[in-house]
Amino acid sequence: MRRLAWLLPLGIAAAIAALSHRTSLPLDLSLPHGLDKVAHFLAFGTLAFSLDLAMAQQGSRPPYRRHLLVFVGVALYGLLDEWHQSFFPGREASLGDWVADAIGGMAGLAARTLPLLGSRRLGTLSWQQGLARRPDPARPLILVADPHWAGERPGLAEAAAANPRADWLFLGDLFDVWIGLPGLEGEAQAGFLAWVDARRAEGAWVGLWTGNREFFLDRHAGRFDLIGEGTGGGLPEEGLAFEHGDLVNPADWKYRLWHLVSRSGFSWLAVRVLPAPAARRLAASLERRLRTANRDYKLDFPREAFARAAGEHAGRRFLTGHFHTLETVENGTALPWAHQGTFMLWLGGKLEPLPAPGIASTLGGPGGPRS
Repeated sequence: MRRLAWLLPLGIAAAIAALSHRTSLPLDLSLPHGLDKVAHFLAFGTLAFSLDLAMAQQGSRPPYRRHLLVFVGVALYGLLDEWHQSFFPGREASLGDWVADAIGGMAGLAARTLPLLGSRRLGTLSWQQGLARRPDPARPLILVADPHWAGERPGLAEAAAANPRADWLFLGDLFDVWIGLPGLEGEAQAGFLAWVDARRAEGAWVGLWTGNREFFLDRHAGRFDLIGEGTGGGLPEEGLAFEHGDLVNPADWKYRLWHLVSRSGFSWLAVRVLPAPAARRLAASLERRLRTANRDYKLDFPREAFARAAGEHAGRRFLTGHFHTLETVENGTALPWAHQGTFMLWLGGKLEPLPAPGIASTLGGPGGPRS
C-alpha cells in the first residue's frame, strides 16, 4: 500500500515532464494569457498534495520536516521544468510560471492539512519516535501533565528520590514555552534534559508526548525512550492510549489552527533565519501570550468531545493533560495540573494520585512495589 501511494505523484511528475518536452500542447491547444499560470498552479498544487499523501505513509517524520521536503522538492522540480522546456522551439523559461508552481505547492499542502482541523483523523499531522513499550510493565509509571515549570521543577526531584524504580511519562506543556532549536533553549530545559539522562542511566523508561507549548523537539528524540506529538500515543501492551489533549475537541479551531501553523515548516524556517536576539524576543513574547491562552476552553471541560475521543480507544485507558483538572469520562481521564508536584501513578492497570514523598503509597517505598 505504501508503494502504491507513490504512483500518483510519480504519474503527475511524469505528465508534467511530458508536456514540457513538447513545442506545443496536445491537439495544438493554447491557453489564454493568464490561464497558463492557473494551469501551473493546479498542476504543482496537485503534485504537492499527492507527494505529501505518499510521504505521510512513510515512517514517523514530523510534519514540518515532511512539508518542507515537499515544498522544496516541488519548487525545485518546477525550476527544472522551466529549464527543461527552454530547449524547445517556442518555449521559454518563465519566472512567473515558476512562482505559480511554488505557490501551487503551498496551496497543495494547505489543501492536504486544513480540512483535518475539524476532524479527529489527525494521524498525518502526528508523529512518534522510539519504543512504545516499557521493558518492564510491572514497574510503576509516574504521569506528569502540564507542570508549566519555570526555573524550578516542584516535586520532581522529590518524587524521583522517593520512587527510584519508577518509569516516567510526561504529557506536554512542561514549560510555558519550549522551542527545541539551538539558542532558544535555556537553563530550565537543559536542566530537565539532564534529569532525563540521569533517570535513563538508572534504568528508567522516560517518555514525552509534547503539548501545545513545545515546538520542534524531534532533535531530542535520542534523549527519550519515546517521544511524539499529536494523536496516537500509547503503550498498547499496557492498555494505555494518550495524547496531550489540545486536539480532543474538533470544535476548538483556535487550538487546532495554532497547532498546525506553529509547527509548520514555514514557522520553523522563519525562526531559523531570524537573528538569535530576535528569535529569543519572539520566544519570550510567545511565552507571555501562551500563559493566558484559551482560558475559557480549559475551564469549560468539553465532556462530550472528550467522551468521543476516549471512545476511539475502546478497551484501553485514554489519558490526556491540557485541561488542568482531574476529570474521568467513561474510559478517559484528564490528568490534573502538575505545577505544584501533583503527579499521577499508573500501576497494575490502575490510575491513582501519586502520594507525596514521605506518605505511604502503593509503591512500597525505595524497595519497590509491595508484594
